[in-house]
Amino acid sequence: MRIVVSGTHASGKSTLIADFARRHPEYAVFGDPFELIDESEDRPAAAMFASQLRLAAGRLIEGESGGNVIAERGPLDFLAYLLALDELGRTALDRSTLSTAADRTRGALATVDHLVVLPLTAAHPIHVGDDEDAALRETMNDVLLDLLDDSDVIPAGLTVTEVTGSPAERLARLETLIAEPRSSERG
Repeated sequence: MRIVVSGTHASGKSTLIADFARRHPEYAVFGDPFELIDESEDRPAAAMFASQLRLAAGRLIEGESGGNVIAERGPLDFLAYLLALDELGRTALDRSTLSTAADRTRGALATVDHLVVLPLTAAHPIHVGDDEDAALRETMNDVLLDLLDDSDVIPAGLTVTEVTGSPAERLARLETLIAEPRSSERG
């Protein structure tokens, strides 16, 4: 089974994956692609997100025939970040770049069984410091949720599940999800 856990920064991805991996050692864990890039600048920029999109897509496509995998972030996350930067007026993306990113995202997601999305919610807020770029965090979250309905990006047949709640509730929902037959589910 191949699972990608998506969400904006500080949405609970690392916690969910760590909790899941402790209980399911049969799953290989793909960490956050940010850890794999060599960027001299820590500030979010389009080039940094484009690099992470390529890495996230590549590792899903290259590892397609492997066993059980849970990945922290997929290319969809970085497409959402690119679009969020554009929406915030921090970069101007040309249609060719966006088309290539969307195609790469769709191709990589076609190799995935479950896309688990951790949206920000008022019921279970995760408080972050001022250094987390709140505007980018919120905008990326909104763009990501909008992309879930985009058939140019989300392949038919991909099970998409939004998971909310406490860390324990999120883990329980993910464990239930992997035990169920595949079906598209939102909510």
